[in-house]
Amino acid sequence: MSPATDRGELAIVLHTHMPYVEGFETWPFGEEWLWEAMATCYLPLLDVLERAGGRVTLSLTPVLADQLEAPGVAGRFEAFMRDVREATHRIDVEGCRASGALDLVPELERSAGDYRAASERFAAAGRDLLAALAPHVAWTSAATHAVLPLLATETGARLQVEAGVAAHRRRFGAWRGGFWLPECAHAPWLDPVLAGAGVRATCLDLSDVLGRGSPRHLQPLQAPGGPLLVPVDREVLELVWSDAGYPAAGAYRDYHHHTIHHHRPWANDGCAYDRDRAAALVAEHAADFVARTRARLENASAQLGTPALCVCALDTELLGHWWFEGVAWLEAVIVEAGRQGLALTGLDDALERHPPGPWPGGELPVTSWGSPRDLSTWDGPPVAGLAWAARAAELRVMGAEPAAPARAVRELLALQASDWAFMVSRGLAGEYPRRRAGGHAAALDAALRAVGSEVPALRNLAPDLDPAAPLPT
Repeated sequence: MSPATDRGELAIVLHTHMPYVEGFETWPFGEEWLWEAMATCYLPLLDVLERAGGRVTLSLTPVLADQLEAPGVAGRFEAFMRDVREATHRIDVEGCRASGALDLVPELERSAGDYRAASERFAAAGRDLLAALAPHVAWTSAATHAVLPLLATETGARLQVEAGVAAHRRRFGAWRGGFWLPECAHAPWLDPVLAGAGVRATCLDLSDVLGRGSPRHLQPLQAPGGPLLVPVDREVLELVWSDAGYPAAGAYRDYHHHTIHHHRPWANDGCAYDRDRAAALVAEHAADFVARTRARLENASAQLGTPALCVCALDTELLGHWWFEGVAWLEAVIVEAGRQGLALTGLDDALERHPPGPWPGGELPVTSWGSPRDLSTWDGPPVAGLAWAARAAELRVMGAEPAAPARAVRELLALQASDWAFMVSRGLAGEYPRRRAGGHAAALDAALRAVGSEVPALRNLAPDLDPAAPLPT
């Protein structure tokens, strides 16, 4: 190891995911979420990933890739950028001028420029965002981001895992075995399923198992008969992703306060948004993040007696979409790590250098990175009906004779997505998630009743699913 890696290494993992919204309604929910994420997060991130040169680990869910390669997506994204975002910025600018809110006009005009820049970047990428992301994608996930410990059968879990791995291999070729567990939801019975699909490593949130702040979060663990279990480190992660994290600072753009057309020309402190003021804070926060992470690594390395590995895992959509300055912050962290001598590494490469630490003893409990660290976000009282409906539907599909049609299997995969329960638990998106779950359950049963007849495909969800192949056993 180099002197820098002797003091430990930081692996930033970006988990990139969007539920299957393409083709399922538009405003205020539906596919415009995808267009917004493309414009404000994925496209601005491309250049940062290229400059990172593999030192940032990108996980991309198969269900997001399904949408990015769906027929007609490029044209509908361009229409949204042209007919919606360009027009609504112009209307908001005119409205602010007419009402005397002249202090908001400069930021609205700059925001319109951001969308134009995203459109230009999309054109420069050949109107194919998935192909542009492909060189940077290292990890895959379950087919539709199901909370795997909540599935009713091992066969169902194998279907989600193996379909996700197969989709990744088809699209991106080489795979080193990195697999993002949806919601970091883990149960010990999943380990042989993961290992059987070729999974070498996955990330867990073991804050309540190892103890918050323990140096043991900075070492991978070897699951008995399963993959490497790599803890994420909340001491570092929550510098960014918490109620008091960097994005809450007053100078940053306020995500929640918006114009009638959902543009955001205000800062968190209520002032008109000032990009120069925010840029100065980005530099300060990047330096602070690197300094704190370096100290965390050095202390943990000394306590462990071996170089530590700190994993900071974030939802990619936090950067640019939820936290407007997040992409700039990530780029500044990459630069600042070089200045401060912090080793920044891709997680797959790091795992070659960091042997597993001692097993904590006994069997790990079921965990997630929800709040609290259990599964209640996805199976608690507000969403228990969704959880039981999905399990019952899984049993109907698995028990179909002679075999469930591919349409029913695809509808099951869509129904199992973690997103519907998450949105209900968090009070997001009104009735949209329940409507989506109910629609997939009804379509699943219709497909089971129509075995042998022609049933249209579910758009581009899980296109690699072989209708003639038996379910995994």
